[in-house]
Amino acid sequence: MIKTYTTNEQGFQDALAVRKDVFVREQQIDEKEEIDNNEDASLHFVLYDGDKPVGAARLREVNGEGKVERVCILSSHRKKGLGEELMNAMQTAAVERSLPSLILYAQTQAEDFYKKLGYVTTSKEPFLDANIPHVAMKKALKSS
Repeated sequence: MIKTYTTNEQGFQDALAVRKDVFVREQQIDEKEEIDNNEDASLHFVLYDGDKPVGAARLREVNGEGKVERVCILSSHRKKGLGEELMNAMQTAAVERSLPSLILYAQTQAEDFYKKLGYVTTSKEPFLDANIPHVAMKKALKSS
């Protein structure tokens, strides 16, 4: 089950818990860099296994497009299709908001995952974000 939250709702803490586990503990990203000034401008998605939060992501509007950020699944729940489920929920939310496309910065190790979901790499070369190689990607959306 996927639920959405704003930063002033209790479920936002579930999103932060998953993100801290994956990005801060597992990938060693500084917590000050992981939790940034865009939290309030974002809609936060949390994927649950029963009542346990196991995945998270956020969506915000940037220059008229939807920007997907902080997509993560706990290591214990990877390779089960949950990342795709989370991405589909964000895409649905973006279409409901009449956003024409989604953009994201993917860690290079996840680039193929996003390509399978219809994203196209738009950066010429990988770049560092939080000292991890990333590529810019984009997906055009069809409005309903």
